[in-house]
Amino acid sequence: MKTHYLIKLNKSFCNTLTDNYPYWKEIIMDKSSATESFYPDFDNLFKKYNLKFWVTKEYKPANVKWDNHEITAGLNLFFRIILQKEYDLPSNFVNQLRSVPYIEQAEEMEVVRTDIPTPPVSIQQSLTPQKAGELIYLNYAKAVTKGNPELKIAVLDTGINLNHRELQGKIVDPADFVNIQGLDTALFIGDFLDYDNVPEDEVGHGTHVSGVIAARGVEMDEGVSPDCKIMPVRVLATMKNGERLVGAGIIDNINTGIKWAVDHGANVINMSLGIRHTGGGLPHEHIIKYALNKNVTIVAASGNDGTNEKYYPGALPGVIAVGAVDNLGNVTSFSSYGAEITVVAPGLNIYSSYTQNTYAFASGTSQASPFVCGSVALMKSYAMQRGKTLTNDSIRYILENTSDRIDNRFRNQKAGFGVINLADAFKLLNYIIN
Repeated sequence: MKTHYLIKLNKSFCNTLTDNYPYWKEIIMDKSSATESFYPDFDNLFKKYNLKFWVTKEYKPANVKWDNHEITAGLNLFFRIILQKEYDLPSNFVNQLRSVPYIEQAEEMEVVRTDIPTPPVSIQQSLTPQKAGELIYLNYAKAVTKGNPELKIAVLDTGINLNHRELQGKIVDPADFVNIQGLDTALFIGDFLDYDNVPEDEVGHGTHVSGVIAARGVEMDEGVSPDCKIMPVRVLATMKNGERLVGAGIIDNINTGIKWAVDHGANVINMSLGIRHTGGGLPHEHIIKYALNKNVTIVAASGNDGTNEKYYPGALPGVIAVGAVDNLGNVTSFSSYGAEITVVAPGLNIYSSYTQNTYAFASGTSQASPFVCGSVALMKSYAMQRGKTLTNDSIRYILENTSDRIDNRFRNQKAGFGVINLADAFKLLNYIIN
């Protein structure tokens, strides 16, 4: 199994390097531009164990050169080292990498998992006593705007059913960043190799999320922000875990997907996924900072184990972490609260588009997150239509001060600032931008 290492260089050292290393994605299929040498101390460590490698950039500049946002986030400091063969490596090799003076961070890349609910496919309409949209006063917001066709919502997930009737005309800039090549693929099913622009959803999770955000309303309720565009970015492949399916991917490839979405004009990013922190730097931390500094709003699910376990990116500062409530506004038992919950939204028995042009009910904070993501898109759309730019700080201020509290506390650990209330949110938004 070929090994990939992610390293971050010391800033002062990196400034002395030439910037002619290839982007890692470009050499996966074509090694003609690959570089096999880096720096004497580094090269000597690999020669000690007779290891041959390629050195590549982890991120690609949005333009010809790194801009200030990318440099501030330190994206120019990250490199991916790809071993050329399957080697028997010493158990402490990562620690030896970390001991090289100019290396600040070194991690072996590994596949991580995130649960994917597998709801039964249904052809029935939702049976919930109170529709989710009514709980968050969605009709009030839609009377003002249904979204801006120029606003892009990136859905980083399992992909999307590209031909689903609910999503026709909604999809822009599709991308597939799933490539587990060189790692252990024994438990993977479906498409887990090659990067392309065909992020077809094999399990329905990303399609379900996308329907909540922007469905046309053909055989289900119209999405929260139906006039906005969906940018499907596939970052999770499908892995079998016993009888269950889980989403699985490489954290660093998810990070690449985030940067790609930001650089291709995403205004809001929905991440109905969560990764536990297993050591080293916090998952996604540097790339989330990059997105936030570019005024891209990140909305993420808090997790579905009902505990105070932290899942990332939801637990990162600046991310809008979303928990789930039932159709009466009560926090569900499965809603995790380790992240600093911002708000809660409907997440029980949500009816939406599914794989193979079907529909399904599903429950989870994965379903609550797109309700908030779509709501943020509506607010940003309204500001855009008025010639204004709505900042992440303003969005957070609006959510914190207009959501319906579940008790007499200003902020509740499990519900954050409460259930989103789009009627009050748009009243405050209108006041802010006028």
